Amino acid sequence: MAITSANQLELLQTAEAVAREKMIDPGLVIEAMEESLSRAAKSRYGAEMDIRVSIDRKTGRATFTRVRTVVADEDLENYQAEMTVEQARQYMADPKVGDTYVEEVPPVEMGRIAAQSAKQVILQKVREAERDRQYEEFKDRAGTIINGLVKREEYGNVIVDVGAGEAILRRNEKIGRESYRPNDRVRCYIKDVRREPRGPQIFLSRTAPEFMAELFKMEVPEIYDGIIEIKAVARDPGSRAKIAVISYDGSIDPVGACVGMRGSRVQAVVNELQGEKIDIIPWNEDQPTFLVNALQPAEVTKVVLDEEAGKIEVVVPEEQLSLAIGRRGQNVRLASQLTGLDIDIMTEEEESARRQKEFEARTKLFIETLDLDEFFAQLLVSEGFTNLEEVAYVELDELLVIDGVDEGTAEELQARARDYLEAQAKAALDAARELGAEESLIQFEGLTPQMVEALAKDDVKTLEDFATCADWELAGGWTNNGGERVKDDGILEPFGMTLEEAQDLVMTARIALGWVDPAELEAEAEGDDGETGEEEGEA
Repeated sequence: MAITSANQLELLQTAEAVAREKMIDPGLVIEAMEESLSRAAKSRYGAEMDIRVSIDRKTGRATFTRVRTVVADEDLENYQAEMTVEQARQYMADPKVGDTYVEEVPPVEMGRIAAQSAKQVILQKVREAERDRQYEEFKDRAGTIINGLVKREEYGNVIVDVGAGEAILRRNEKIGRESYRPNDRVRCYIKDVRREPRGPQIFLSRTAPEFMAELFKMEVPEIYDGIIEIKAVARDPGSRAKIAVISYDGSIDPVGACVGMRGSRVQAVVNELQGEKIDIIPWNEDQPTFLVNALQPAEVTKVVLDEEAGKIEVVVPEEQLSLAIGRRGQNVRLASQLTGLDIDIMTEEEESARRQKEFEARTKLFIETLDLDEFFAQLLVSEGFTNLEEVAYVELDELLVIDGVDEGTAEELQARARDYLEAQAKAALDAARELGAEESLIQFEGLTPQMVEALAKDDVKTLEDFATCADWELAGGWTNNGGERVKDDGILEPFGMTLEEAQDLVMTARIALGWVDPAELEAEAEGDDGETGEEEGEA
């Protein structure tokens, strides 16, 4: 097929029709046509030639040109697309390296193979333009709800028509045993939009906690207006969920507003989520109070919070234990997700037995290390002393409040405790040195002798060894192994070392060794603060 005057306008009409159908820029279709014609011309004139095609956007006339670039003599490689300065003087007045000489060449006849190749190029370009348009349209819609029509199901994954493209609802993002037929309407949460080699992928979800939050936002005007805020959501999709809400208007009850008249608002969400039972809980800044609310309908007797460990102990009456835990641990699991704390539930009897066991262990510790009789050791434990460090370094006045303890007795107690601790520290240092620990590690501030001994046992014997440790190797952590959380024990975890403390110690060691420049760290920190400030300003 030759590009003649008869079909010049047809090119433009075709480009317009394709662009309209695919909802893309007509210019992109014309560029694809130009590239396909250029390839056809190269197959006619020679692949080494630089043949370019330009289609006039008004008349549809296709102009074929051959381009040759002027290069230095030693750089001449492609005789068909390049020429030396000397050769260029035949065509140009004052040629220089880098100049190009353009001459028009006759249009080519497109055979069947060339036409098929051109068609493939155009289709490929159109597909790429479609993908770009789809990605640009959906990239800012992540985190919102969308309605679509089911097109088909592939290996348990549902392909959903969302108007300007297709999205995927994966098997693990469906609620329970949901099944769909073609043309069923489905409402989903846009979890992620990614640009991938085979085109933009729009990932949908019906199990995400954010899906429930967005549904409530649609049903409860007070949430949409910002009067009520959803602070946390925990879900066991298709079965049960807990949602924590707070009201910024004292006259509006957040729980009542979310429930609605005769439960109309919450029921609309329940119906969309296949009958998922929803507990609406008032948010509270005080974590123990919030946890008591989160464990409803169970009644809680006592709450003990360990902020450093991120754990919380909950004591409930014997008859409330099964209700607090829930079927298959569901109630306590959702409460843990909602509060972000590890929850340990026990009955009043179990808690009493545990406290008695701790009391006996601490009493025995003071009897053996401070050479006290049982009664006096029990007095110390009853006053809240849990370890030797507290006895050795507490203010003297805190020992004097114990019945029968005068100043001389208090000083003797502290002297015995310090002597014992010093003897333990000396023994640990001797053991560490015997294991090969160097003075650089022993003298490093922040490590106790017992810590140095533990490090030496794990073959960390120099400050250089210590500086190469990761924070989780010292403080412990969790690893995700095939979807299962696996505990990693830290060398210094038995000493209560946290990840933050481990990070600080390792960084201090690296600075001391000259591996890290503290000035650069400060500059980076200031840069991060500046960026955060700019973002807040823009927001």
